[in-house]
Amino acid sequence: MFFRRCALGPILLVFSCSVLVNAVVADNHGDKSAYFIRSLAENAINFATDLDTPRPKRIEKFREMVNESFAIRSLAKRALGRYWRLASENQKRRYLDLFEDLMVVTYFDRLSAYAGGELDVLSVRMDDNFISTVFSHVRSRSDAKAVRTEWVVGTNGAISKILDVKIEGVSMAQTLHADFGSIIRRGKQGIADLLYELERKTLALRVEN
Repeated sequence: MFFRRCALGPILLVFSCSVLVNAVVADNHGDKSAYFIRSLAENAINFATDLDTPRPKRIEKFREMVNESFAIRSLAKRALGRYWRLASENQKRRYLDLFEDLMVVTYFDRLSAYAGGELDVLSVRMDDNFISTVFSHVRSRSDAKAVRTEWVVGTNGAISKILDVKIEGVSMAQTLHADFGSIIRRGKQGIADLLYELERKTLALRVEN
């Protein structure tokens, strides 16, 4: 399950790593996507090392970074899959809030552990005029082994957002979809069971932190 595997763990390395850009395609959107990933990492280094800022404010800054960099609503809908259409409007609103909270509270304290790591951008592939994939290797400061990481970046021409991340070929969106679907199928109240689990996990993480 998602809560045990911490499927998103390696993804947040980008928030506190140095970046090496070895090669990018000579395409405007491709270059922008590589620059977007690099800038995200560089900004996060400053964020992670800003120990003078009180913790609550740093968490809110982190929340802003997540919302600015990731297509949270799109990821949340993909994770819920066909169950999104079955949810009431109130359930959808609550689910989106909990999905965002889970990402924020789960990975905020992972930043310091990854500080000093390295993200090496290798190349960029244009999937279409609006979506590109940034190929990279990611290393933590304590592990010399590189993790193959692909960042799927979408743009409307003015704004770029991360649509998905693949760790060693495994999609974050697909992993969440499988885990959330499993929770719903095992329960007796459908989406309400997932909301309960998300609330429980988020509360537990807040207590731990």
